[in-house]
Amino acid sequence: MNDYILALDQGTSSSRALIFDRRGGTVALAQREFAQHYPNPGWVEHDAAEIWETELAVARECLQKAGLTGNDIAALAITNQRETTVLWDRATGEPVSPAIVWQDRRTTKRVEALEAEGFEPLVAGKTGLRLDPYFSATKIEWILDHVPGARERAQKGEILFGTIDAWLIWKLTKGALHATDITNASRTLLCDLRSGQWDDELLDIFRIPAGILPEIIPSSQAAGYSDPEWFGAAIPIAGVAGDQQAAAFGEACFHPGTVKNTYGTGGFLLMNIGSEPRASVSRLITTAAYRIGDEPPSYALEGSVFVAGAVVQWLRDEMGFVKRAKDIEPLARSVKDSGGVYFVPAFTGLGAPHWDPDARGCLIGLTRGTTRAHIARAALEAIAFQSA
Repeated sequence: MNDYILALDQGTSSSRALIFDRRGGTVALAQREFAQHYPNPGWVEHDAAEIWETELAVARECLQKAGLTGNDIAALAITNQRETTVLWDRATGEPVSPAIVWQDRRTTKRVEALEAEGFEPLVAGKTGLRLDPYFSATKIEWILDHVPGARERAQKGEILFGTIDAWLIWKLTKGALHATDITNASRTLLCDLRSGQWDDELLDIFRIPAGILPEIIPSSQAAGYSDPEWFGAAIPIAGVAGDQQAAAFGEACFHPGTVKNTYGTGGFLLMNIGSEPRASVSRLITTAAYRIGDEPPSYALEGSVFVAGAVVQWLRDEMGFVKRAKDIEPLARSVKDSGGVYFVPAFTGLGAPHWDPDARGCLIGLTRGTTRAHIARAALEAIAFQSA
């Protein structure tokens, strides 16, 4: 009997897989970090092939740990880092460039030009989002304009676009299904939030050919099957949602006014606002929360903090403060306060409510008595201050 669910959790800094039983208990978990690439200031890239390879590896590792095979899995679900953009060759399934990560700010000048042309009200009205390099549209446009031959090939239907969910679905099905769910589609600046469909006017603004876009599907619906090569059986792909919407669903934010706040690479607060999208008065964004089958979608307001756990990763990897991320807390607790040190971790600009892509990180209040512990404490406090 198929008693288990295999969940793929593809995040910004690692790929994870989990197997759950019918009671929701965790049977197995596997996780692998993958490389982060910063080729220029403000640029953040991933190798989409490495994302696929690590996700497949942890899924297989989970099955092995649990002593299960693909025949034991009732359904497969995907949750993912959201706005990160992949373009790949339809025939070979190979990426045409590095994936541009949601944190990447290389399209700031393009966004400023669109704002100067007066497109902000139209885009916000249709999508619920702000004109910001955070979202996918200008990333797609950048790849089409900077990878030799990409725009021409896209016009011919030879190149496809997807956020990470669509990329994984394509690879899992060996190209049988090119699809994204409504929560991920709503993060692209190309989807009309009310209709739940790609919008021709937005495609014209961002100069993106409609033929490269995936089909938009509900968050919960059996949409296709993984190829038997990967897990020894064809498993239904029955659930897809962006990571923050999946977290809200997992925290049972099913009714208007229910809220979750989670901390990963970034920090994201979502509040269910019901079945009608509405604009925030506090410079938050409006997004699709989930859609189950043929039911109308639910919507949410979101406050997006771009750097939360990533500041701990930076202190570990770039600054060498600790060897393991979990060691940052005892280091921070070793002093009673930050000693007047304040840390603004605007490594990739600032999200809500500032929406300043040009902001950069700063560390102030340093004295001769400042230690690594004070800076570690200031970094953890910065996560709280950004979410307050």
